[in-house]
Amino acid sequence: MRVKILTLSIIALLMAACSATAPQPEASSPTQAIQPTQPPPAPPTEAPTATAELSPTDIPAAEPSSTEAPSAGNVTAYQIIPGDSQLKYEVGEVFFKDNNRFNLAVGVTPQVTGEILVDMSAPQNSQIGTISADISQFQSDSSRRDNAIQQRFIETSRYPIVTFTPTAVEGLPEAYSEGQEIPLKISGDLTIREVTRPVTFDALVKLEGGTLSGSATTTILMSEFGFGPIDILGTLKTEDEAKVTLSLVARP
Repeated sequence: MRVKILTLSIIALLMAACSATAPQPEASSPTQAIQPTQPPPAPPTEAPTATAELSPTDIPAAEPSSTEAPSAGNVTAYQIIPGDSQLKYEVGEVFFKDNNRFNLAVGVTPQVTGEILVDMSAPQNSQIGTISADISQFQSDSSRRDNAIQQRFIETSRYPIVTFTPTAVEGLPEAYSEGQEIPLKISGDLTIREVTRPVTFDALVKLEGGTLSGSATTTILMSEFGFGPIDILGTLKTEDEAKVTLSLVARP
């Protein structure tokens, strides 16, 4: 009986020991909520630049050119008529063998050409083109003089054409009445014997009955163009200054 009691005691002690050494279950920690994985933020995108639609009134108008031209549809081209027009020179000369007699030599050529654009709606915009003359056709009251000019002095047989190219016209009116005479100053480049010099013509022109007419005068020094004063030893000598007159008739 004592053995049985002892055995039961030993068993009880062993069970108690096992109970004391058995690991206690850990208290469960509160369950943490699993946050869903956030995708990386997208890179910021630049907002497209707003393009304003331009209406036709928003586009600035082009500045008008400062150079005025004849108005379209109101311009008439007048051609200078050879034969009806002429270029004339006048130069003084002294004859030594005739008691130093003074004479005014005059030579004329009718071979003049050119064009003038007349704007009747705005006369101040009218334009003068290059005017040419054939001076090999110069005729005076002396064939001897004419031959000397042609062969020796101006050498018009080699340089037959003189030209005048206008660069500025002063005095054009803003309005015009038919038959009214208009005084003008016409500046430009005169070319004789391939030498060009600036000159200014004083002119008086009018338009009447479909005909443009007028005259223009200037004074040149012949020496500036490579000839003159003309000197024929013991016979005559001319002045250096020469008067040049253009008389013109032009029609459409």
